Amino acid sequence: MVAFQSKWRYLFMFLGIQLVVMALLSREGYQKRVTYFIRIFRKPDGTGFSGRNHTATGITGGDVYANLSHLSKAHSHRDDMPYCPKTSPFVGGPLHVSFPSGLTLAEVQRKNPLVVRGGRYRPPNCEARHRTAIVIPHRHREHHLKFLLYYLHPFLQRQQLNYGIYVIHQAGNYTFNRAKLMNAGFREAMREEDWDCLFFHDVDLIPEDDRNTYVCDSNPKHAAIAMDKFGYKLPYKMYFGGVSALSPLHYLKMNGFPNNYWGWGGEDDDIGVRVSLAGMYITRPSLKVGRYKMIKHKLDKGNDVNPKRFNMLAKTRQTWKMDGMNTAEYEIISRQYLPLYTNITVYIGTEAGLHPPTPPPPPAKAAGKPAAEVPIKGPANPPAKMKKGLSEKESALNNH
Repeated sequence: MVAFQSKWRYLFMFLGIQLVVMALLSREGYQKRVTYFIRIFRKPDGTGFSGRNHTATGITGGDVYANLSHLSKAHSHRDDMPYCPKTSPFVGGPLHVSFPSGLTLAEVQRKNPLVVRGGRYRPPNCEARHRTAIVIPHRHREHHLKFLLYYLHPFLQRQQLNYGIYVIHQAGNYTFNRAKLMNAGFREAMREEDWDCLFFHDVDLIPEDDRNTYVCDSNPKHAAIAMDKFGYKLPYKMYFGGVSALSPLHYLKMNGFPNNYWGWGGEDDDIGVRVSLAGMYITRPSLKVGRYKMIKHKLDKGNDVNPKRFNMLAKTRQTWKMDGMNTAEYEIISRQYLPLYTNITVYIGTEAGLHPPTPPPPPAKAAGKPAAEVPIKGPANPPAKMKKGLSEKESALNNH
C-alpha cells in the first residue's frame, strides 16, 4: 500500500514539474533561452537557405539577406522582362532583427549591390508589379536610419518591388513637425515618379515579417499594427502611427496630413480621423504579420510633447479641409542622391508661418521734440515661397 502511494506521489510531482516547465516556456524570455541552446546543439543545414523562414517553438526568424546574394549575378534589366510572380518566391515570413554595434553605411551599401543612386531598386530578372516610395521624416537620427536601411532594403527586395527611399530632413532647430515633413515628402516623391503607393515610415521601426507587403490596399493601410513597445498588440482601435501606406488618390482625398502639429503626439490620430472623414477606412495585416521592433531611444531634443494636441484633435472635423496638402508650404534647401537613399532637406518654418512678417521698428524719438513719423518699408528681397495648393500632377490625381 505504501509503495502504491509513493508511485502516485511521484506521478503528481512529475505532472506538476511538467506544468511549471510549460508555463515557463510560454514566456518569451524563456523561449529565447531555449532557442539559444537548441541552435548550439542543432547540426547546421548543409543545403543552405531554403527560401523560407519557418516558425515553430524554439526557432527564430531567418536572415533578411538570405537567398538574395545570387541576384547580383543576374543580367541587366531589359524592356521585355516578364512580370514578377504575384507572390514573391523570396518571401519567407518572420525575420531575425538585432542591432549589432559597429554597423556602418558602407557595410549596408556593400550588402545591397543592386541599389542604385538615390536609394532606388527594381528586380533584375522580372518587371515589378508595384512601385512603392518610402518616406521617412527625419532629424538627427542617423544612428537609427543606419539600422532601418540595413533591414529595409533587403526586406523590400524580397518582395520584388520597384522602390525608392526618401529621407525628408527638417532643417534648423525649431520644434519637429513629423506630419508636415511627410506632406513635403509626398509632393517631392511624386514629382520624381508616379508611385503607386507611399509608405510613411518612422525611422526607429524595423519590420519583422516580410509577408507584411509594402504595397497599398484599396483603403489606407496601417502596417505597424503590432510593435514590441506595445506588447505586439494594437494600443487602441484608431491608432494609425508608426508605418502607414496610402496611394496618391487616398492621400489627396483626405487632404494629406495636418501641418500644425508641432512636437510629439496627436498627428497620427488626426490622420486616422481624416481617413474616416474622407469616406475611407483603415485596413491592417494580421497581428502575426504586422510586427515591428522599435529601436529604443529617449525623447528627441526639439520634439517635446505637444500640449495642444487634444484641443487640436477635437477640431479636426472643422479643420481637415483647410489644413493639409493644399496649404503645405516649405522650401527645399538641398536634394542629395546618396547611394542608399535620396536626402531632401527642407525648411518648414515655425508655428508663426514659413516666413512671419518682421515687426515694424519703434518710432524714432528726438530729445525735446515730438516723435517723427518713420516710414515702414518691407524687405527689399522677400524670400520666395513654395506655391500653395496642389501641383498639376496632384490636381490631375484629385480629378481622377
